[in-house]
Amino acid sequence: MTIATILQSRTGAVFTASADELVEQVTARLAEQRIGALPVVDGQRVIGIFSERDVIYGLALHGSGMLQKKVSEVMTAPAITVTADTPVLSALSLMSRRRIRHLPVVDDGRISGFVSIGDLVKYRIEKIEAEASAMRDYIQMA
Repeated sequence: MTIATILQSRTGAVFTASADELVEQVTARLAEQRIGALPVVDGQRVIGIFSERDVIYGLALHGSGMLQKKVSEVMTAPAITVTADTPVLSALSLMSRRRIRHLPVVDDGRISGFVSIGDLVKYRIEKIEAEASAMRDYIQMA
């Protein structure tokens, strides 16, 4: 069970932000897409993460003027990343230890996906439920 398994079920490109964009623009994108974070990229290279937490911390520090700052001024950097071959349980453990909710997936220096703790937990629960169902079927047939 690797991150690649989760990414295989997805279609479409990864939403990203640029370091030069204004916080106001990227915050609007978060709301529009109903997501909690975006990887901040320079080309295809991940240089940080911009999340709801960054918005809250920025507002507390800078007030509403924070909305006119560049994402690079308030993003969380450097980003903690994983590769597609990272096991799901290892990624979950990393997220718990580092107290983060989103991980860019980077392969050969380029972003290939973006997963949330919700994605990983959902996948893990589905896997456990399937195993339990198979075990019940096996016991009933014995």
